[in-house]
Amino acid sequence: MIRWLLTRIATGSPWARYGLLLAGLLLAGSLPWFVYPPVAMDIACWALFAMSLDLLLGYTGLLSFGHAAFWGGSAYVTGVVAIRSGLPFPVAVLAGTAAAMLLAVPIGYLATRRTGIYFAMVTLAFAQMLYFVANQWRDLTGGENGLQGVPRFLPGVDLSDPFYFYYAGLPMVLAGIWVAWRIVHSPFGHVLVAVRDNPARARALGYPVVRYKVTVFVLSAGLAGLAGGVFAISHGFASLEDVYWTTSGQVVMISILGGIGTLWGSVLGAILVVRLQDALAMSGFDGIGIVTGSIFVAVILLFRHGLWGTTRDLLASARTRLDAGRLAGSPHTERPHELAADGQVVQPQR
Repeated sequence: MIRWLLTRIATGSPWARYGLLLAGLLLAGSLPWFVYPPVAMDIACWALFAMSLDLLLGYTGLLSFGHAAFWGGSAYVTGVVAIRSGLPFPVAVLAGTAAAMLLAVPIGYLATRRTGIYFAMVTLAFAQMLYFVANQWRDLTGGENGLQGVPRFLPGVDLSDPFYFYYAGLPMVLAGIWVAWRIVHSPFGHVLVAVRDNPARARALGYPVVRYKVTVFVLSAGLAGLAGGVFAISHGFASLEDVYWTTSGQVVMISILGGIGTLWGSVLGAILVVRLQDALAMSGFDGIGIVTGSIFVAVILLFRHGLWGTTRDLLASARTRLDAGRLAGSPHTERPHELAADGQVVQPQR
């Protein structure tokens, strides 16, 4: 059965793709039955966060070390709106998402003028500036104590149980994942890949490269803000850790572990990292960073394209072998003509 399924996937069967999609939805829906519901919500939020980064890193070639600014900034705005307005939590999350996108406009406009390590350093600098503001603006953010008591209000629904909140917050995360998928598979996404591979040629073809980079930067920030807002509502607080540079580093690690430029690798990376951190924390082990860092190095050395990317490459290789086997075994396969010394075509003997 497993061999049959792998064969269908390798041959690119549409039924196999639909089956994988259905399996993914079933996994998302049943996750809180197998792991602690807050941990399941963390996996969903970090997966969307990593996907937002992958839009930049994997599909546009821009490595951001400051994405915590949008994750954490949205968490604070979501918390403030939820506490002070009493609006339902989806409205507060959307407010945080909009704030993250507004914040990304000036940052993206300045950062995308640079490439490579310079782009990464500019985004890191802006994120640290936001960290300083969140730490000093104690009347609004709570400073070192963070923003506590963020409610999970939804009219007519009791969301005090994390199990039920998971199913209330999951649709927002899935909507964000769908947006990321649509971006990647749209003409806009194809231009992003062209910009990543050869920006000079894309510019010569008439595409405004800087405008495309700013646009995807803002969209990526919005998805990161959506994930950060749901994360804040799930935990009931927003802290300085949400805007600290280590949060940006962790999402980069998750994206690379799963495989950059794969999108779905972000889900696999989030499951691995969040579950591992939770298991180590529950066991009382203090060196969590040592273990996760060692796994990160091992994956980089052994799986060049990440876990999902390596699996995809293996399936593509299997599909190529299957196609070659079909052609070799087909009785209708024509053998190539041969040329005689005088240039005349000679039919090969059968």
